[in-house]
Amino acid sequence: MRQHTGGTVTVLIPRGRKQEENFVIVSVNGRSWKIMRGVEVEVPRHVAEVLENARMMAEAARSYVDRMAN
Repeated sequence: MRQHTGGTVTVLIPRGRKQEENFVIVSVNGRSWKIMRGVEVEVPRHVAEVLENARMMAEAARSYVDRMAN
């Protein structure tokens, strides 16, 4: 994630699997952003924060499933 002046940052969402959409939709306070996977895009900082929180929660969920499987 690269920060820019003006309250925006550049994000890159990795491409998903074949059955996944090639974009992610982020909604904050009634506004929505459709963000393409595999392309660097400039978004407001709060949108980047939502994406980062989602990534961390997915990682925590995977870790939990792995611990329960063992």
